Amino acid sequence: MKRLLALLMVMALIVAACGNDDDDAAPDEAAAPEATEAPEAPAAPEEMMLDELNVAYFLEWPTANQVAQARQTYDDALGLTVNWIPFASGGDMAQAMEAGDIDISYSQGLTPFANFVTGGSDLLLVGVAVSYADADNCVANPDLGITAANAAETLAGQSIYTPLGNVTHFKLLKMLEYLGVDTGSVELIQSEGGPAAVAALDSGEVAMACAFGGAVNQMIANGGNLVMTGAEQEAIGIRVFDIISTTGDFADTYPSLLTGFLQVTEDANRAYNDDRDPFIDTIAGAAGMERAPTIALLDAFSFPEKDVQLSEAWLGGTVQQVMKDQMDFFVAQGEIASALPSYDAFVVTSFLEAVN
Repeated sequence: MKRLLALLMVMALIVAACGNDDDDAAPDEAAAPEATEAPEAPAAPEEMMLDELNVAYFLEWPTANQVAQARQTYDDALGLTVNWIPFASGGDMAQAMEAGDIDISYSQGLTPFANFVTGGSDLLLVGVAVSYADADNCVANPDLGITAANAAETLAGQSIYTPLGNVTHFKLLKMLEYLGVDTGSVELIQSEGGPAAVAALDSGEVAMACAFGGAVNQMIANGGNLVMTGAEQEAIGIRVFDIISTTGDFADTYPSLLTGFLQVTEDANRAYNDDRDPFIDTIAGAAGMERAPTIALLDAFSFPEKDVQLSEAWLGGTVQQVMKDQMDFFVAQGEIASALPSYDAFVVTSFLEAVN
């Protein structure tokens, strides 16, 4: 901008030098408004410099906003190309945001988000994507007869296939603690995604495999059993939901773009909550799933709208407390060294509040 202003001033001087005496004042008068108006330019045009928006999401995880994803409603509303990039875990999403490869993560797990901000990452939680309980769980090997009643004995010394550092990991540890399982006697094997979890359980190499989405349904269909249902886990204080997150830098640089993304998401949630039937096939296609398993997962999901998200039950305080509770639990389990005193600073509601 400084170079542009300097060039304009030089051009004005050249014009003045080439004109007659009667025109001497005109170039200076014409140049003055350019110099004073430029610094007053609003921030919005700067946001339009972004040509593409990179959004992380999960395959085999059907959500209401995937109608807008499939129909390119985000692209049309935001005026740019939106690239939807599938990830295997919320931790991978956080790393990609840190690296600058991802601008927004949709349906990132709360636990990996909390883990990364605890470690110093510049991430912000700007919305709630989906609430669920039964769609994220651990399935036991059908040959071992593992139940809630005998888990302390049957799981001792066994291997469990699970993601680490996310809500599935948190749920597993809370469940094992509640069931009286000695976690020191259990080997946790890092998951490489849903299909790998299904294969690990089918092979008989692990006593239990933990996953989310279609993988849970597949393991149950293959004969596995739930040790605790989602409702039973909620009864002992385990809440499960995913979030919409971004980086502090992106939020500062592109605030209207971020609000626009949340607006399209809100519109999709409202349309789905009013009548989901017309959207099932579109969502299934975007999620890479068949219709029946898509419906089975959607039955376990809820998509809170703006007013619900801004209530005390969610972003008004509960989400921040859930993060604190989870991180304190991981400290007690020896998974992380320390938790933050508060997670309030990492939840920013102003962008959602601007949604109509």
